Amino acid sequence: MTRHLSLTDRALIERFVAQDFSFSYIARRLHRSPATISREIKIHRCFTDKGDWSSNDCINYRNCLKQNLCSTKSLCSSRCKFCTSTDCKSICSSYISKHCDKLEKPPYVCNGCEKEHNCKLVHAYYSANRAHDIYKRELKESRSGIRTSVEDLERIDDLISPLIKKGQSINHIFASHAEEIGVSEKTLYTYINNNVFLIRNMDLPKKVKYRSRRKKTTVLTHLEYKFRRGRTIEDFQVFTETNPDFPIVEMDTVKGARGSGKVLLTFIFRESNFMLIFLLKDGTQESVEGVFDWLTNQLGNETFKKIFPVILTDNGVEFKNPHYLEFSSAGIRRTRIFYCDPQASWQKAHVEKNHVLIRRILPKGTSFQFLTQEDANLIACHINSFAREIFGNKTPFELMNKPEHKKLLDVLGLHQIPHDEVCLKPKLLKR
Repeated sequence: MTRHLSLTDRALIERFVAQDFSFSYIARRLHRSPATISREIKIHRCFTDKGDWSSNDCINYRNCLKQNLCSTKSLCSSRCKFCTSTDCKSICSSYISKHCDKLEKPPYVCNGCEKEHNCKLVHAYYSANRAHDIYKRELKESRSGIRTSVEDLERIDDLISPLIKKGQSINHIFASHAEEIGVSEKTLYTYINNNVFLIRNMDLPKKVKYRSRRKKTTVLTHLEYKFRRGRTIEDFQVFTETNPDFPIVEMDTVKGARGSGKVLLTFIFRESNFMLIFLLKDGTQESVEGVFDWLTNQLGNETFKKIFPVILTDNGVEFKNPHYLEFSSAGIRRTRIFYCDPQASWQKAHVEKNHVLIRRILPKGTSFQFLTQEDANLIACHINSFAREIFGNKTPFELMNKPEHKKLLDVLGLHQIPHDEVCLKPKLLKR
């Protein structure tokens, strides 16, 4: 049961008070305490006269013309109600207070009072709709603004600003510093948006929302390309449905500035978002096949098959020789290759989305000419040490816990970076 009174609760209070039910009865019906009902009515009751009852509250005040009530000032020409030296209420026999004494005890309002229509005193009423509107306004105001102390704001700023300047996201920082920060992620975003800290929205890696993608209808010709036969996205869906235990790997390439020649070959494991990055001298089929052959030699065919049983990629020219990718030089099957529909990169959304992290370090237009495989491994280490909210703030490294995964990490020399040292900015590769 919610702690706050709803509009329905307030409507019942208004009805029961008008029917002259006691606060105890109303409290039992609403499963509340009588004190809650009493406070609700006293706080939200509305008076018909907003005057200050501590001054002259005589019901005849406006029309009173009496003079010379005070015998010591028989020659006074002003009306007694304006006298500043004597309180006319104490000497006037016609004084009647506006204030009804019944408003000082339950039910504190005139709802249901038998004398309500003929009474000339100040009335007080309880209205459910008005009370609920006031409640909602007060609730909104209480939850707006900065409610954290200046000292705590400075402490939080000193903690998160250096980490965000390294390219870390709010979620990644919360994965290891939630208790130290002491406020929620949403509150922290609100503070940043209100310019409370030294960092601004422009310092955050991603402050925009993705628009929902419209599903594209792909029209294929009646003649399917030879390399796609038996390897379309429909074939992929059928294969994965019949083999649900097979882990899925997505593959793609990232190109540098025009004329730089070198490209990055990327793999991502869907079950962990772990990304592998290999530097190719060019974007040819031979360079991609060379990576497959090297991994097979280092891992062994059986281990390779366990790690890369199913690979989904696009229709790039570098991937259009599936036979040499699926089979080792000895003719033994090591994987199965499937292709997305043309112009449907959203079908391999995991690798596409993780390319955003690469572009934080290597923005578009950056030349890859001076990159080395050690640089590619360093980028992979930092990206895979980035906490992922979708996995309960675990890093991809923490999810690579199978024996074959550990062997892969050893072969490639990849290791996890401490949380606070993760950097997803171009300065990562500055020498």
